[in-house]
Amino acid sequence: MHAHAVERLQLETDLRRAIDRQEFQVRYQPIVVLATGAIVGFEALVRWHHPQRGLVAPTEFIAVAEETGLIVPLGHWVLQEACQQVANWQVRFPFCQPLTISVNISGRQFSQTDLMTQVSQILQTTQLAPGSLKLEITETVLMENSEPAIAMLLALKTLNIQLYMDDFGTGYSSLSYLHRFPIDVLKIDRSFITTIDTNSKNSAIVQTIITLAHNLGMQVIAEGVETAVQHTQLNQMGCEYGQGYLFSKPVSAAVITTLLTQQYHCRARQLSPHPQHQRQLSKAGKVLPGN
Repeated sequence: MHAHAVERLQLETDLRRAIDRQEFQVRYQPIVVLATGAIVGFEALVRWHHPQRGLVAPTEFIAVAEETGLIVPLGHWVLQEACQQVANWQVRFPFCQPLTISVNISGRQFSQTDLMTQVSQILQTTQLAPGSLKLEITETVLMENSEPAIAMLLALKTLNIQLYMDDFGTGYSSLSYLHRFPIDVLKIDRSFITTIDTNSKNSAIVQTIITLAHNLGMQVIAEGVETAVQHTQLNQMGCEYGQGYLFSKPVSAAVITTLLTQQYHCRARQLSPHPQHQRQLSKAGKVLPGN
């Protein structure tokens, strides 16, 4: 117990210093249109490269950051960095449909009274169009304080950003509240997707979620797509978007820039991007092992 307490204290101390020392990096996982394979956006995921320990897994430090409140400045930095990066990509790659960025908002961040002001200021600073920003909030966070959550979501919607309900199906969902939340997209948790091709019950659940979302005027993103069979099934079910290792692991901005260059040139030549890009994405996802 003493050793664990000392280790926890050291992690917290290092975490506080890491923000000032800029030891964090943002990795980007592509979100693709399942019907075509085209990249339309990214989810921003934070990584910590500790000077002595190397890569520290998010599962090890995110919970500590949340408990200590350090998730607030860290989350603000990730949001600023991700918005600036996608704004740069939009200028460099003027696709017909502007690229988007999804950023996770933790429970501690969501409870901040000035969250709306922070988001508005970052959009102004980075000159990113509000419609290009997607904020992801887990259904557990929303259900813990449903009435205040609805008020915050409605306030954020006035900025014209989109709202995603993350990890749908794993929390304590309440259908009586789901239709009241101004949610644009449901993200189906990877725990349902990983066995969709072998578990008929999970397949039925995924189909039900997709149908429910569409009936409520929402779109759907499937997380954790890892096989071609899963890809095909989800596409046949009517799921619009997917992300996962089949397309790419979370990779650096430099790798994404290369992929976007290839896709941009492909579109310029009016060629279908899907077969080639899926191979390129899968290859690029292996460039940075451990991410």
